[in-house]
Amino acid sequence: MPEFNFLTTHLGSVPHLSADGLTDSLQKFLDVPAWPQLPRRSFRESMYAQYSPSLPALCVNETEEKVYFDTTRDLSELLESFYTPIINDDLEHFALRHEYAHGFFAMLETLRNTRGEWAKGQVTGPISFGLTVTDQDLRASLYNEMLADAIVKNMAMNARWQIRQLKALRPNVITFLDEPYMAAFGSAFISLSREQVIAYLDEVFEAIQSEGAVSGVHCCANTDWGVLLATKADILNLDAYGFIENLALYPVELREFLDRGGKICWGIVPNYEQIFDETAQGLVDRLRGGIKNIAEKANTRGVDIRADEFESRSLIAPACGLGSTSVQVAERVFETLAEMKEILQRG
Repeated sequence: MPEFNFLTTHLGSVPHLSADGLTDSLQKFLDVPAWPQLPRRSFRESMYAQYSPSLPALCVNETEEKVYFDTTRDLSELLESFYTPIINDDLEHFALRHEYAHGFFAMLETLRNTRGEWAKGQVTGPISFGLTVTDQDLRASLYNEMLADAIVKNMAMNARWQIRQLKALRPNVITFLDEPYMAAFGSAFISLSREQVIAYLDEVFEAIQSEGAVSGVHCCANTDWGVLLATKADILNLDAYGFIENLALYPVELREFLDRGGKICWGIVPNYEQIFDETAQGLVDRLRGGIKNIAEKANTRGVDIRADEFESRSLIAPACGLGSTSVQVAERVFETLAEMKEILQRG
């Protein structure tokens, strides 16, 4: 895996209503531009609708802005139709659709007309999708064994399709699983074992890696980082602005993750109005202080982690997606990331 040395990227969602001009701006400001998700443009571009059209028994209610599974239907025939293109390795069947992902196709056009080394894609993680999208009786679809497998394979196939489109235009591609629901792992709200979570995630990571891309996982709040560090993800992305100190609680797991080549994407730039009270230098100091704290706490527990190890193993990003903020906040976030990179790479 290549060295990163604080390359800049973002999660995907933005507050803009159109990708016109936006993808050019992302390509200009970021080392690893992600195709923009535009949830304010259309409900179809929300993270739970965007990847859903190919799933069996799935219903889209645009009036109420919800997607759900209708399990009153005969699932056996629907599942047979769903698995046939998987057996045939027909990635086109799982392609993003223009009306669901305007930003993806706009980014492809920008990448065709510019030069660069990197691009980023993303899919909603199966844990978050399966615990948020329910059946008609409001039962989480992830607890239906047949639907759970379909959800995992749907995300894996879509990720592979994205990677092939992006790799035709950029040699290096990163693909993230967005897993906000992992913040509730271990609570009474999730009856999934650690082994189940890792197995579901690893199936998608392996699919990403099979296409020669770098896999990552994002959780926008605190979670049991030991679980995500134990997966086959190449990159762990956390809200470092709010929770960087929590990573220090997992020195053994972090050491093992680093030993197998793992990288950290530090979500160090606040994704809300607080950005206007911060400076690039202040955020760099906050990040360096957090990394130093992680290393020092690991050493006190007999785990050898050095702060300078992260120099070639780090990306920087917003703390979370930008879809719920303002255009002004989003633009300032991208500018700040570019400013931070200059400071960090000067040493």
